[in-house]
Amino acid sequence: MVPVVPLLLSALAMTLIIGGRYLLSSGFFAWLTNRVRPRQYDSLQPQISKEIRWSLASAAIYGIPAGIMAWGWQNAGWTKIYTDINMYPFWYMPISLLVYLALHDTWFYWTHRLFHRPAWFQIAHAVHHESRPPTAWAAMSFHPVEAISGAVVIPALVIAIPIHVGVLAIVLLIMTVMGVTNHMGWELFPRWMVQGKLGQGLITATHHEKHHELYRGNYGLYFRFWDKVCGTDIGLGSFDSSSREQRGK
Repeated sequence: MVPVVPLLLSALAMTLIIGGRYLLSSGFFAWLTNRVRPRQYDSLQPQISKEIRWSLASAAIYGIPAGIMAWGWQNAGWTKIYTDINMYPFWYMPISLLVYLALHDTWFYWTHRLFHRPAWFQIAHAVHHESRPPTAWAAMSFHPVEAISGAVVIPALVIAIPIHVGVLAIVLLIMTVMGVTNHMGWELFPRWMVQGKLGQGLITATHHEKHHELYRGNYGLYFRFWDKVCGTDIGLGSFDSSSREQRGK
């Protein structure tokens, strides 16, 4: 029999960790925004308060499956997370990183497109798009229905695909950084990267900004692959004042 109390405690612990990670990461990039672009968020404080409330609720939803998998990894062998670096060839570690990112990106692309169907948008995804313009605090600002769709991905992957615990930490770091920086209202990465060959394949804030501007296209999370294959890549956005004013109407 699976012990209920330890599972609940593990879920609570992961909720606190995920919530703390959100506050630290979004708080850092919000602070950086205020340093780089002073007063950019000054008129958005009521919106930011909503983003934080929705995000902390999402942290609880993410924490439940994460906590269950964490307990199962430590106590029941439910996952394929490994700690012995010699268990698989060294080359498998970067391959597993790319596999996890590609599969997460695939899941995100197709569920994101689904949430832009009118019925699903009204049910759930409208919450995320209430952030106009998005801020560094909006990365986890989801309706619970949408949060559930995102919360199951990594737990499902660790059940199915072996991954070293250190590589998993890198996956979570990339997921956190890209989720926050894609929403903070300015481009962190240099222009040569965004507009060069790397930018043709990777998603940064300039690409995701176009999605928040037009509410269509640019559905990916890390890579532009599915958008390009499916004809939904609508190019790069803009952070100039006229674009923000138009989007806020």
